[in-house]
Amino acid sequence: MNTYESITLTEELIITEIFSIHYFEYGKDFVYEGESHDFWELLCVDNGVIEVTAGDKNIILEKGEMIFHKPNEFHALKANGKVAPNLIVISFKCNAECMNFFRERIVTINSTEGFYLGQIITEAKKTFYTPLNNPYICKLERYPNAAFGSEQIIKISLESMLISIFRRYTTKEPLLLYGTDHPMMHRSSDEFVRQVTQYMDQHLGEKLTVSQICKENMIGRSNLQKIFHEKKGCGVMEYYAYLKIEAAKKLIREDKYNYSQIANILGYSSYQYFSLQFKKYTRMTPSEYHMSIKSFSE
Repeated sequence: MNTYESITLTEELIITEIFSIHYFEYGKDFVYEGESHDFWELLCVDNGVIEVTAGDKNIILEKGEMIFHKPNEFHALKANGKVAPNLIVISFKCNAECMNFFRERIVTINSTEGFYLGQIITEAKKTFYTPLNNPYICKLERYPNAAFGSEQIIKISLESMLISIFRRYTTKEPLLLYGTDHPMMHRSSDEFVRQVTQYMDQHLGEKLTVSQICKENMIGRSNLQKIFHEKKGCGVMEYYAYLKIEAAKKLIREDKYNYSQIANILGYSSYQYFSLQFKKYTRMTPSEYHMSIKSFSE
């Protein structure tokens, strides 16, 4: 009879505490005067441009770029007055020796790391009831009935993202591999969704129909709807409406047009219909959203 002997798995990098998880939609004139604290913080630009102060350096970051602030490093933010940025900020404690690699580090994340970042934000929304868009929140508050394992998914996703970045920049080892049922392996569907999303992004000022989208992207209606329900959890037209509202939010934050002009730019038949759609997706009217953005900028 064989005698089995266990091993204790080596953990190179362990996240011991999370201090904050934020997803910010800032106005074009947003300024954050800055702070320093005795734990790590990462900032990733999800959209737009942001000027970051890190110690005595001023750095311009664009979409897909991520910066790490080491413990006790002063850091501040400033929008460029033209583009309204979307930012992800996560602060955490990790005493692993390999964290020295991340000191003053700026990286461009790849699709794997972007997937993990998305997992963190998705799980955080289901785990904590503190708003992710409030920069002045100092403590995360848990939902009493959060999904099983949600905090662990946040921890594992953050650790996996950091390991992926470390490997990519320091070794020739392959990046993390996934099983065939992992979302990252469905590349063909993902590529197609990106293609259709890009097409819709380029036609936000129009009134696209499902037939037009099918024709221009050479796909049948039922297959198109099936893929979008699998990948986005909704039909293609609902996702098109969501993209319009995201564009409207950006235009509101950039403060160049009034609400009626924005409705017209995005192809809405009337301001009233635009306002109804906006409230459906954001739970705020356009003016309420504008005021909420201004309150974080003051």
